[in-house]
Amino acid sequence: MTPPRVGSDPYLLNTHGGELEGQPIAFSHRGFSPHGEENTLRAFRAAWELGFRYLETDVHTSADGVLMVFHDETLLRVAGVSGKISDYTAAQLAAFRVAGEGIPTFEQLLVEFPQAHINVDLKDGQSAAHLAALLEKHRAHDRVLVASFSGAHQAAAQKMLSRPVATSPGFVGVAAATLLGKVMRLPKLGLGGFAALQVPESQGKFPVVTQRFIRRAHAAGIQVHVWVVNEAPDMHRLLDLGVDGIMSDRADTLAAVMRQRGHWPQNQFTA
Repeated sequence: MTPPRVGSDPYLLNTHGGELEGQPIAFSHRGFSPHGEENTLRAFRAAWELGFRYLETDVHTSADGVLMVFHDETLLRVAGVSGKISDYTAAQLAAFRVAGEGIPTFEQLLVEFPQAHINVDLKDGQSAAHLAALLEKHRAHDRVLVASFSGAHQAAAQKMLSRPVATSPGFVGVAAATLLGKVMRLPKLGLGGFAALQVPESQGKFPVVTQRFIRRAHAAGIQVHVWVVNEAPDMHRLLDLGVDGIMSDRADTLAAVMRQRGHWPQNQFTA
């Protein structure tokens, strides 16, 4: 029998008693977008239909205070429009196109995928309050993990919630955990109560995800999720090391790897 994964947060369905008990989690990074439609509802539908339960996304705040699903601060790369997300209203942003698709609001994502667990990266300071309001409105606390390179953004969101949500640390927290994990045992759930360390496999030439790092994170009751992994051999290698989750732009490749290892589909709601 596969042992249960560490952690106790309800967001983590792969822990003891969860629907995915003992399995590593597969995250579709910005949905599945083989034609450049990243972070659109079409991309998330494609990932859902592949069998993904966990969707990763990013949010920025529009000029009129609406939380928009979009990675970049500026629109040019994927929408071909000059200016920042914060320069436009939600209605204006909805009229722009990403590979033929509209830019959705975070509320649309929550409503369209009520069974999905969403990993959301807060990209600006204003997003914390708007995210907290939506989580309260939709009672979505158990199905959202809040991530951000800025730990302050996460902390701000938590303070506005009636009950806590899962988090992973920002850049400073990850760096501290990485360095501490090399020289000493991590404190038991002592990194702010984080559900997971969501990290790249390496930072430049500096390795982050090693057997020792994973072992010490697990000893502290914290899962290790690795981003962004797009090649099947790397996915297999990391899963063999014992990571608890993988995020990938190549949702099709990750789904195939998980199927080979007997962990698919993770979404049991698709007909």
